[in-house]
Amino acid sequence: MSITPVLYGKSVLPESMVFKGGAKEKNLPIVFLVYLIKTKDKMILVDAGCETMPGFVMEDFIGPVKALEKINVSADEITDLVITHAHHDHIASANRFKNAVVYIQEEEYKSGKKYLTESKEIVTFDDEYTICENVKAIKIGGHSKGSSIVEVTNGDKIYVIAGDECYLKDCIDKQIPTGASCCEEKSLAFIQKYKKDCYVPLICHDPMVATGKPLY
Repeated sequence: MSITPVLYGKSVLPESMVFKGGAKEKNLPIVFLVYLIKTKDKMILVDAGCETMPGFVMEDFIGPVKALEKINVSADEITDLVITHAHHDHIASANRFKNAVVYIQEEEYKSGKKYLTESKEIVTFDDEYTICENVKAIKIGGHSKGSSIVEVTNGDKIYVIAGDECYLKDCIDKQIPTGASCCEEKSLAFIQKYKKDCYVPLICHDPMVATGKPLY
């Protein structure tokens, strides 16, 4: 099994969105990532990404499909697509992965089903769902009502693909929730739990993530 972060664009966010109590007038750099999990018989993509990002000034923006092609993976090879939440930049390109089974939390499906019109199979879940051995989606509900993460177990480590439960690893390290939560209590519980040494957080917007090569 391997996990590869796939970079498809760069932009900025106000510090007030990245950290609770941050400055509205200060921008912080962010990136746009999807994560590719390869197992013996599956190619699992965590989040679909997007090919347009209205309201953002983007740099090096190529979209997730072209970004995957740069590491020699085609959209048709993706067998499973896990959507962490139904915001545009995490779900808009879902229909590009026509052979993938889609997994999405029930509340997120209600707001995101317009993006899934060509999906051959959609699996919704309430609290958690096992995609395959050592890979499961878990509802957190901090960022949005049904927002989820993906845990990938490898030996004594659990890799945690965080969706938008935090924008930078600093949120976890400094124990400051984002300023873009629908439920601050659940956001705080997330950063408290996943600071433990057994977890390796993988963040979808953190410029510090090394991209294009498997993490293990």
